[in-house]
Amino acid sequence: MGVLNTTPDSFSDGGRFADLGAAADRARQMADEGADVIDVGGESTRPGSVEVDVDEEVSRTAPVIEAIASIGVTVSIDTRKATVAKAALDAGASVVNDVSAGRHDPAMLPLAADRGVGVVLMHMRGTPMTMDSLTDYADVVSDVRDELMERVVAARAAGVADTSILLDPGLGFAKTPEQSLELLRRIGELRAAGYFLVAGPSRKRFIGGEVTDRLPGTLGAVAWCAMHGVDCVRVHDVGQARGVIDTIARIAG
Repeated sequence: MGVLNTTPDSFSDGGRFADLGAAADRARQMADEGADVIDVGGESTRPGSVEVDVDEEVSRTAPVIEAIASIGVTVSIDTRKATVAKAALDAGASVVNDVSAGRHDPAMLPLAADRGVGVVLMHMRGTPMTMDSLTDYADVVSDVRDELMERVVAARAAGVADTSILLDPGLGFAKTPEQSLELLRRIGELRAAGYFLVAGPSRKRFIGGEVTDRLPGTLGAVAWCAMHGVDCVRVHDVGQARGVIDTIARIAG
């Protein structure tokens, strides 16, 4: 899953793809590099970020999705808001990637059910503004699993099909670096829940160092994910990650 941020304030590439033409070109590049999914986001959810107005978020994402919907890859919309998701689905997206797992907007899960689309339920406590203060877990893996399963119950109650549910442990979201590493170390315990598993290790704080120096560590995390049951990795550096995954697949036969 290739990350396409159309925001001016993303933690790693803010402003680079805020222009429609630049965003569409980047999407085509990621598709050529081997992305299976392109995840378009118009609101930064980095720690401390503030919420973006709905109309502004729609204007940042829907035109981009409409421009790239025909390039031959699945398009997902990274949003917490049902209005934004609806505009994205109307423009050609077919997956909703919600970092709040449907907590932020009660209309989100019914929308996903009504449209019959895939929905990524990511684990996060609080909001991007408050999440760094909400890292108190008895056991981070067990607690994340249990809290994700609560969201699975909510999604199913809203009418989302089991086969449309994807789970994401939310590396770096209400997690210390050590907790994110523990989630990766024991990722198989989340895989055992039986749902399609997504992980987003790309350029996260737990890798260490400056954001611009995190590619080697990101690729190490991608390799770990590929070897331990993760179904999809969400990355900025698609070509390099694709090479890692393809090499592991060839070795594994």
